[in-house]
Amino acid sequence: MPELPEVETVARDLRGLVVGARITGVRVSWLRTLRSQDPEAFARAVVGRSIVGTSRRAKLVVLELDDATAITIHLKMTGQLFVVRAGLSEDPYVRLALAFEDGRELRFRDIRKFGRVGVASRNVATGDLEGELGGGKGFKGFGPEPLDPAFTVREFRRRIRARKGRLKPLLLDQGFLAGVGNIYADEALWAARLHPLRTARTLRPADERRLWVAIRRVLAEAVIRRGSSIDDYTAPEGDGEMQEHLAVYQRTGEPCLRDRHPIRRVVVGGRATHFCSWCQRLPAADRAGARAILRAVSSPGRRAVPDRTRRAAATRQAAATRRAAARASARG
Repeated sequence: MPELPEVETVARDLRGLVVGARITGVRVSWLRTLRSQDPEAFARAVVGRSIVGTSRRAKLVVLELDDATAITIHLKMTGQLFVVRAGLSEDPYVRLALAFEDGRELRFRDIRKFGRVGVASRNVATGDLEGELGGGKGFKGFGPEPLDPAFTVREFRRRIRARKGRLKPLLLDQGFLAGVGNIYADEALWAARLHPLRTARTLRPADERRLWVAIRRVLAEAVIRRGSSIDDYTAPEGDGEMQEHLAVYQRTGEPCLRDRHPIRRVVVGGRATHFCSWCQRLPAADRAGARAILRAVSSPGRRAVPDRTRRAAATRQAAATRRAAARASARG
């Protein structure tokens, strides 16, 4: 699923394409794409409005409208956004389209149909998006943005010291920190030399600072590199390149970039988790509780690594082919 860097890239690409555009029509081909599942209500809320800005909150693209409301788009696993000339042929995976007065369309393409589009109301006094058409909770449940200047190490310490759980699930909790997902949680923990099964209560002040620095550095680098195009993620202006610079994610069995020991993989909370057990040591206090999970750790032998590497390369090539096909389809 696209995370903070990928969604930020999409929002930035759209800024130069849709700001100033006036919405004149809506076309919905998959009802569940709308949070409200009410095309008429959605059309009443957006038709006639102009897009005055684009932004991001957590993992949602936000299209700011000229009436203190906003269109929110959750890309989920396979959502893609393209701006094209109206009238171009479209493939069957386009679930929703916004028609613009200037003869263009913003098309939401989503192979697996998990993406969602809604309308949020903005509180003029606070500036917060508080609710969505269809009964959503708006953005109230999200934690702070990790790249926000207001997210200081002091604030991070305050929040993490109130938690006792393991670090990997904690970083994935959008109520704790907005926008971090599986890829960048693994990368930040590796950069900070912290085991993903370590508990927050065992962190020392130096550990907390390293993790805060690592989260911000990894995310900032990924934004610069336009995110990680590993599966179906692509932005309106093209793919990202962060996947070529990941240290542990999807590198099971390959040598750690720090100490050459093999990267290991374990499933935590249903999510594949990658780490180096040599430089990301698990404290003695956490070993007993993590023993059952670590029994299932994956670290293929030397002979298996080339096969796994070839399979991973084939998978990435297949994903690249899908992305290229999506861009070609968007161009008609």
